[in-house]
Amino acid sequence: MIFGPTPINEARGAILAHTLRLPDRVLKKGTVLDAAALDALRAARHTEVIAARLESGDVPEDEAADRMANAMLRPLIARSRAATGRVNLTAETQGLLRVDAALIDRLNALDESLTLATLADFSVVQPKDMLATLKVIPFAVPASALQVAEAMLRGAPALTLHPFRPLRVGLVASELPGQKDKVIESGAEATRTRIEALGGTMLPAERCTHETAAIADALSRLRKAGAEMLLVMGASAVVDRRDVAPAAIIRAGGVIEHFGMPVDPGNLLCLGRIGEIPAMVLPGCARSPKVNGFDWVLERAFAGVPVTPKSVMRMGVGGLLKEIETRPLPRGDAPRTAPSVAPRRPRKVAALVMAAGRSRRMAPLNKLMVADKAGQAMITRVVDNALASRARPVLVVTGHERDRVEEALAGRPVLTTHADTYAEGLSASLKAGIAALPPDVEGVLVLLGDMPLVSPAMLDRILAAFDPEEGRAIIQPTFRGKQGNPVLWGREFFEEILAITGDVGARYLTGRHGDRLFNVEMADDGVLRDFDTAETLKGL
Repeated sequence: MIFGPTPINEARGAILAHTLRLPDRVLKKGTVLDAAALDALRAARHTEVIAARLESGDVPEDEAADRMANAMLRPLIARSRAATGRVNLTAETQGLLRVDAALIDRLNALDESLTLATLADFSVVQPKDMLATLKVIPFAVPASALQVAEAMLRGAPALTLHPFRPLRVGLVASELPGQKDKVIESGAEATRTRIEALGGTMLPAERCTHETAAIADALSRLRKAGAEMLLVMGASAVVDRRDVAPAAIIRAGGVIEHFGMPVDPGNLLCLGRIGEIPAMVLPGCARSPKVNGFDWVLERAFAGVPVTPKSVMRMGVGGLLKEIETRPLPRGDAPRTAPSVAPRRPRKVAALVMAAGRSRRMAPLNKLMVADKAGQAMITRVVDNALASRARPVLVVTGHERDRVEEALAGRPVLTTHADTYAEGLSASLKAGIAALPPDVEGVLVLLGDMPLVSPAMLDRILAAFDPEEGRAIIQPTFRGKQGNPVLWGREFFEEILAITGDVGARYLTGRHGDRLFNVEMADDGVLRDFDTAETLKGL
């Protein structure tokens, strides 16, 4: 192709490079100059134009775009007509788009005249959504380059559209005593919305106790009802593939294929199957309508795209979904520059150890200072457990026998604050501790000084479940469904805690904020056992 200034007398059949406004007409860019156009240019006293003249072996832009688009066509993918060297490819149905990124990279590296832009791999698309746009950059391309491009596109599908199947989905929602119906119902509704958005239907949800046998029985009932996919929304977060809900899938005759995924939110998804029916234990974030890792797995399953352990482990790139708008904005509403997203940092949660009580039930002894068989005071055992956890800082509230408590903790990296009005009851000590917390903590884990059997591992399990953005702003441990201590409170509740009066703690607030409460089941009863009498202390 010859490009540049062209004398009018040599421009017949050339392609005009730039739009020209003449007294009686407009000659648009791309116009093939014929005799009438040349006469108009001469009348307007033009002696030359910027134009492109094709040579032997050149293929005009629209023909080149047309041939490439035809080579790309696959079932359920439509195309527009070629214009100005461009063809758009669109979806004919709702489904999941697969993109061969390596093939498209090779195509775009073939020749600068040929370009192909697509949506991201695994994009969810609706009918008539644009999937890709082909653009021939100059007015013509070398035939040799076009032939290679056609062969590449015919040899392997650059784009494949997998339509969503109308699956019937069964959901088991397990529950623990004291859990609010609102929490279960909102989680089930979020799941129903996801399923129906993909063209599926959800069977009536099965509710049962958070026990392996009960969940397994519910899964079996849903299979008999015709479920083609099984989901478990557990009342307590899954922390191991042998936990309550995954064990239920195995008990129901299934297998666990993979636990965890490199997508956040969504890390705690558990992938399994019962026979050929997919069976998943959902992460806690699935209770929220916000996009999370479960959406990615659900979309692939509905599209019939295999979800394997390997495919899950390859989801890490792009898997940081927190604080990122993953859904496209209308072009006119999109920001001019991409928003900057700070990397996620660990949440800062303090441990608040309550050590101000008067031990009236064990008087004249101060129970917190009673030594165990190893010679260690109970309060030091509790504080050491807190220090061995990920909670920081560790703040101890003193009151009764302040000097003895502080002496027992000497040398340990803890902060202390004194509750002057500790005699007024538990709320006074709690408020003193909350008021002394650093301003940058996002939550506080309130430990009772007479519960030395709460291990560092238990504390870390509670900390791991804390995520206010996903609705887990109050974390309470349980053992066999019975609620225990310590409880983790998000900063959003500090103001209400500071308003409590009398000899009570903050426990009653969990009922007021049930939609923000999340229970974490423990393996033993350490979260239930306090030692406030001489008899219980003998058992310790």
